[in-house]
Amino acid sequence: MSHKYFAVFLPMLDPEKSRMFREQHLAFLAQQREAGRLFANGRFTDGSGGLVIYIAESMDEVTSWVQTDPYIVQGARNYDIHEWELVKGNLE
Repeated sequence: MSHKYFAVFLPMLDPEKSRMFREQHLAFLAQQREAGRLFANGRFTDGSGGLVIYIAESMDEVTSWVQTDPYIVQGARNYDIHEWELVKGNLE
């Protein structure tokens, strides 16, 4: 089983829907984290959207998860998935 990282950009489509479905989106991410699928997530400070980094075996697997995110289902955000090569830095 080979795990890869996938960066999912979630550009803003509808700010009002994003506010309305934020709690559902965060609950969805908590479930993904609990399942061991989520590496990191955060929102862009300029309000343009956010980023979620998943751990998965394939792009298809990540796509199936992303398409159930309340932000996507409700039309609050769009998504763009890229396989991501993790390079760890030295934090000293």
